[in-house]
Amino acid sequence: MACRAVRQTRKTLGRRGTFLLVLGVGKTCWGLSFLFSPPSPHGLELLTRWCSLRHWAWLWIICGIVTAGSAFLRVGRDRYGFLAALAPPTVWAIAYTAAVVSGTYSRGLWVAIWYLTSHVGVIMWASTVPEHSVPHVPRSARKGREP
Repeated sequence: MACRAVRQTRKTLGRRGTFLLVLGVGKTCWGLSFLFSPPSPHGLELLTRWCSLRHWAWLWIICGIVTAGSAFLRVGRDRYGFLAALAPPTVWAIAYTAAVVSGTYSRGLWVAIWYLTSHVGVIMWASTVPEHSVPHVPRSARKGREP
């Protein structure tokens, strides 16, 4: 019975929805970690100048909920989930880049690149993946078939 429910949920969500759901849950959990056990703010001085990391946690939590909720929308309407997923890692990458430029956190360059590639880049790529893709059939293979 549980396997049937899982199969039905995967069918309902599709590939894009599954990606958004996993990403949204992850972002929400990451944000909750900032509430319950905030890490060291090294490299995030651009953000902590305005408010504490506990407050910035809500960016991750709200964007995570929007991302996860968008998993259940039709393709095309799920774009807000992808946009919400982009916001937190982009903000963090900007903060770490600013720390490198200001000279306060030299390691920030590598952290910024990590956010830009493994988060922002992957999300941007996933947003372009069609729900159903069919491999291209070469012309030589099509000629032998009847219309």
